[in-house]
Amino acid sequence: MPETLYRSLVWLDYRLAVLFSVALPLVLLVWASLRREGALVRLLQIYWKVASLLLISVLLLANQRPLGFLMALVGQLLVVLAVWFWVDINEELADLPPWRPLPLTVRIWRWSLTFWALLGAALSATSLACLNKAALASAACIPWLQAPQALNVQVTGVFGFVFGAQWSPTLAGFVGYLALVAYVVGLLQWLLVRLPKQGRVAGEF
Repeated sequence: MPETLYRSLVWLDYRLAVLFSVALPLVLLVWASLRREGALVRLLQIYWKVASLLLISVLLLANQRPLGFLMALVGQLLVVLAVWFWVDINEELADLPPWRPLPLTVRIWRWSLTFWALLGAALSATSLACLNKAALASAACIPWLQAPQALNVQVTGVFGFVFGAQWSPTLAGFVGYLALVAYVVGLLQWLLVRLPKQGRVAGEF
């Protein structure tokens, strides 16, 4: 694949991620909370917990940590699982009138998110060679690092203005590793304790 086309696809993937994994679910969570739609609120809360792995991958990539490439791929697959896995939420969503704006928008978002995440995961899989740190300077890896590093520059300015302290790629990587440890502990707790007990019932996840 030509280098310019590959770079364009990576940047498109990041832009779609902002739309489908950040902007729309944030709007939907506020909307569902205002309308007091319990099933939709639970679905979106679970989504945000799972999707936090995507933010962790961005923090790691901002510091050029190879593990970030793997976390980006895993995160995209997990968000698809998160929005379809729960039997009780799926049943409650199916019972909501399909013509109402909020349930209809959530359904459209779920399918759009699934389509983007699966395509994004396929694209992310092409970057797994970047897990070898020696390959980070290659044309296949640089495009994946550019957006997180650009975001890190913006965060540096905001962080310094608000807190009077310096945010750096090294700090981003450190925070990313800490968050990843907490994420893995939470995931293992759910897999080993809650899943055997509750199965595919979200309950008070």
